[in-house]
Parts: sequence; structure tokens; C-alpha cells
Amino acid sequence: MKSTVREPARLRRESPEYPQAVLQYLGREAPVAIDALGNLEILQRPTLALFCSVKCPGRVIVQTYDVVRALRDAGVTVIGGFHSPMERECLDLLLRGGQPVVVCPARSIVGLRLPPEWKGPLAQERLLVLSPFAEQDRRMTAALAGERNRFVAALADELLIAHAEAGGKTEVFSRDVAAWGKPLLTLADDTNANLLALGATPIRADEVRVHWGTADATPLLSGS
Repeated sequence: MKSTVREPARLRRESPEYPQAVLQYLGREAPVAIDALGNLEILQRPTLALFCSVKCPGRVIVQTYDVVRALRDAGVTVIGGFHSPMERECLDLLLRGGQPVVVCPARSIVGLRLPPEWKGPLAQERLLVLSPFAEQDRRMTAALAGERNRFVAALADELLIAHAEAGGKTEVFSRDVAAWGKPLLTLADDTNANLLALGATPIRADEVRVHWGTADATPLLSGS
């Protein structure tokens, strides 16, 4: 299969392009196939999954902007569903950079109308759009969003949860994926005490280059 696909291509479990991390962490719940649009070579790079609750304190919003700009400038490949307001703002920042981005909508990408701001990064071969959903799943639901988030977390090497509202869905999700043992990070703020209690490592914008180094660096906390 070509490394860059212009129309949605299906990666089946038996395909060499199918991400093995998805099988490792989702097991029997792993999708039978994944639809992909864009540069498949991005899957060979270390990735950082980004999540944030819909409700986010103002000072965490400011810190998130700073951290995401630093990630962009350091060339870190970020993956996410980019659905919550904060996540969408982060995607806008990332798409204006030069580093790879992986977007995973909570629906099929067959027949998906691409936002205009995606077209440039796709043409530059630094954007990959992935969906683990069947062609008939063309409307996002809360259930699909939950499945998508687990898919994103399974695929990524590390997880950055900017904020998880206490008692909210993101906090429950954070607790579930923390049990996987993947490196979990959050912003260094006392409103993230719930995430720090799960073992998340606090991160600040001025620490991004130290932890991630260049775009080809080994993921944070993975054996270093």
C-alpha cells in the first residue's frame, strides 16, 4: 500500500499497516478494520494523545495553549479526536505548524466532508485521518466518542490529559487508561490533583523540549 492515500483506505487486522498497539491494548475489542486517509508513515512515529474535558479552568486553558505551541514547535506528533472546545483550539494551533497530526473523528470517514483547514496539511503529507468505525456510522454519538477515545489512547505512545473535570467522563476514562501503564501526563496545576493522584506526570511548556527533544526522540518516560 502507498504511504499516502488520497481516498479512505481500509487497514484490516491482517494488514502490515494495522497498528499493533491497538491490538495489544484493546485485544478482542480492537476494530476489525481501520479506515485511513493521508500519510500512513506517520504511524511509524512516536505519538502523544491529547485529551481535555469540555469544562476547563481558565488558567489551565492558558497553560494548554502554551504546552501545545511548545509541542508543535518541538515537532511532536499529536493524535486526538479534537472534539471538546479546548481540543479543537489545540488542533487549530497544530495544523498551523509543520509537524504531523493524527485526527480520529468519532464517525466513519467514508463520505466525510473535510474541513478546509485540513486540506493543506493533507497535501503536505503531515496529516493522517483515522477511523475505526463502519461506513454506516456517519453520525457522531456519545458511545462512538467513547470508543474513539479508547482507540486513540491505545494507538498513542503517551497520553496528555490537559484537564479532567472531577467526576466527569474524562476522569473516568483517565482512570481506565491509567491502568494500562502507559506514560500519563497532565498540566502542572492544582486543579489537576485528581490526575496527579492517578500517577500522571506534571508537564510545563518550558519542559517540552527537555522531555521530547527532537521529533525523532524517544517518547517521554519510555525507558529514559
